[in-house]
Formats: sequence, structure tokens, C-alpha cells
Amino acid sequence: MTNPKKEEKNILISDEKHGLPFSKGLIASSIMATGIPPNKAYEIAKSIEDYLKEKGIYSIKSKDLTDLVIETMESKMGADYARKYKCWLMLGKLDKPLIVLIGGTTGVGKSTIATEVGSRLGITHIIPSDAIREVMRTLLSRELMPVLYRSSFDSWKSLRMPFSEKEDPVIVGFKEQAEVVNVGLTAVVQRAVREGINMIIEGVHIVPGFMEFNRFNNAVIVPLIIPMEAEDLHRSHFYVREVDTGGMRSLKRYRANFENIRKVGEYIEKIAAKEKVPLIPSYSLDKAIQEVVEAILNKVVDSCSSEIAVTGSGKEE
Repeated sequence: MTNPKKEEKNILISDEKHGLPFSKGLIASSIMATGIPPNKAYEIAKSIEDYLKEKGIYSIKSKDLTDLVIETMESKMGADYARKYKCWLMLGKLDKPLIVLIGGTTGVGKSTIATEVGSRLGITHIIPSDAIREVMRTLLSRELMPVLYRSSFDSWKSLRMPFSEKEDPVIVGFKEQAEVVNVGLTAVVQRAVREGINMIIEGVHIVPGFMEFNRFNNAVIVPLIIPMEAEDLHRSHFYVREVDTGGMRSLKRYRANFENIRKVGEYIEKIAAKEKVPLIPSYSLDKAIQEVVEAILNKVVDSCSSEIAVTGSGKEE
């Protein structure tokens, strides 16, 4: 008769009011918020579990576990990642919601990047600017605000006011639509800030300079722009989009307006450069996600570094 396998003892995170089982997955997910790749984050989480078991520690307070995670990250990844991790944890204590704004023209991968970044950072509120435009349509009739009833790249067809011959009608129409939609976007951000909700807003209407960030002193605002790729690669995105949506987003329509889509992109990127808003290329999705997370964490560090002192070991001074 063989002896039954000895049941492995679980590690418990024990605080005064509650206790939770230790989870490598949850630890790894929190580590990924610093921009560390998933495989490396899981490796760090596994090393923490192994350390606790080797030391015979099967009950640990959450604060002590957090300190251990920071110290382990510093030894394996360096002090910079450890500092970002602590600042990310402190963001909630600063009572400042995080608002990430991801812009760029049609077909550059904004929604995909927003979804992946939201998953990595644990942000569940992800809102497309087109959804805001759709809501505004229910409040403003076609007769009153015709630009809301066109796409960003052909809103010029609804222009009523005359414009200079020197102006490109495509850009004039887009600017008019973006200005209107930004009224709704600003209201959404105001509500998120008031309720302390972390949020990602993505869409072509995220244009630097169209929203007054200085009015949101009680939030960490991170604007980013996804620039266009080379024309052939950009076109290929629309083919993939048509397949992924079962034909709901027709390749033919985007192909017919491709030149205008590129014009809108050039305008957005030009304004971003002028406003010094980061441009993060999407030719490599994994790299783009990592760079977006890095940009967000850098802004978080800037926000919290003046309120907390962080040493190399991750302990407050």
C-alpha cells in the first residue's frame, strides 16, 4: 500500500479583518502593471512563493508581502521597476484617479491597445470616443449637428460654414466634429474624476489641445497618440478589421476613404508633436503595449514622487 500524497500547505495572507490565499497569478498581474512582461512577472511571483515556503512562512500580512514583492523586483529587475511598483500601489491612496487618453486616426490599433493595457493594469472602464458621439446623436438631431452623423474622415461633407481655400475641408470637418465630441469626452472625464474611477478613453477624437487638462488637478491624465504605419501596413489593418467583424466594418468603405484617413492621422500627429504628447508606434503590438504601460507608469511616478519618498528598498522614508 502506498502512502497518500501529503497535502501541500497553502500560504495565507492574514490581516486583522480577513485572510486570503496567496495567488501567484494575482501577484504576477500586479507586477505586470510596471510594464514587466507576463512570463517574467510570473517568474518573480513564483520566486516569492518559493522563498516563503523555504522560510516556512505560511502566514504573512499584506503589507509585508508588498514589501517582499518590491524587494524581489529590485533584486531581479532593478530599483526603477521597484519604485514604479510602489508608486502604482500608492496611486489609490493619493485619491487621484488615472485617466488614460489614447488617440490616433482610424485603423492604427487604438482599441486593441486600450483593451490589452486595461487588462494589464486592471482598468475595467474602457470607453471609445465613438460611443460618446453615438450618445450625443440622441441629444442633437442631424439638422442641428450634422457632423455627428458622419465618420471622422468624411464629416467635411456636412460642413455648413464657409472655409478658406487654403484649408483642407477634410481637416476642417474633422476639427469641427472633434470639438463637439470633446464636450462629451470632457463630461465623462469630469464624472470619472469626481467619482475616483480609473478609465481609458480611446478614439480618433482624442486630439491634443482639444481638452483642457489643467482643469483636472485631482486626476493623473495620460494622453498618448498611436501614429500611422506605412501605407501598406495601415491598409492591411482594415482587411483584418473586416474579417474580425464579419463584414460589419467593410474594407471597401475604408479603402475608398483611405487618403482622408491618412490626412486626419497626419493632422493628429502634427498636433501631438506640437503639444509634446508621446507618439507610440504600433507596428509591434507587444512592444506598443509595453511602451504605453511604461508611459503611464512614468506619469504615475511623476505624480506620486512629490508625495511619497521611495528608497531603493521600497520603504518610505
